[in-house]
Amino acid sequence: MGISYPASAARAADVPAVKAGAAYVVDSDGTIHFRKRETRRVPVASLVKVMTAYVVLREGRLNEAITVTAADTKHATSNGATTAGLRKGERLTARDLLYGLMLPSGADAANALARKYGPGKTAFVAKMNRAARSLGLADTRYTNPDGLPTPANGGYSTAVDQVTLAQRALTDPTFRAVVGSQVHKVAKSALHRAHTWRNSNKLLGRSDGVLGVKTGYTNAAQYCLLFAGERNGRLVVGALLHDGDERRFTTAAQLLDYAGEQMAAG
Repeated sequence: MGISYPASAARAADVPAVKAGAAYVVDSDGTIHFRKRETRRVPVASLVKVMTAYVVLREGRLNEAITVTAADTKHATSNGATTAGLRKGERLTARDLLYGLMLPSGADAANALARKYGPGKTAFVAKMNRAARSLGLADTRYTNPDGLPTPANGGYSTAVDQVTLAQRALTDPTFRAVVGSQVHKVAKSALHRAHTWRNSNKLLGRSDGVLGVKTGYTNAAQYCLLFAGERNGRLVVGALLHDGDERRFTTAAQLLDYAGEQMAAG
């Protein structure tokens, strides 16, 4: 599907150049501001963790302590994944692990949360797929809670489905607080080390009104970004999938501003 924009909107600004393989931007009134192969099924890397967080927020108790196991840490390090720097034996709350999941994109945190709230990874992934169906994400399939590549029958989603998921997730105040944080610090205690997690989402702080949401990268998925911001009193949510380099943050900022200008133009 080619690029298009609302025909009724005055062209207050040029449409941003979007080199990502797939993209979709919509506001809370339902106006589509940008679309490009938005229904194409592709791997989405760590954007998968948005659904992991969504399931945890529905299933878990945020103040519940979860013990990190050797399997959690090994899963991340042996697969060359990004980690939250967790260590075997640490006990952190589900709330803190959500920050470890979403800010540094910790595969170790994803494994710990899935193990707890499946219980077990297989049961947790089943919950992810049931949640996807309940949200109408017809072109989404999850195979793990972290988005790491799987050798066969890999997971996939679309730009439209990812935006729909983010719109729903952002109605949860905890999710919004987590993904909108640039830094989260966990003070040292008898149960765990001190942790400082920084958000991999460089769009935060770069553009006014940005709310998050999640970055992702694998060789198969390339650079991905699920983003949200407020413009002209509306929530604008967008997805950029399968981009070739780090321009995704600049592109997302341009798309947010473009959406705002289209709203202002009527």
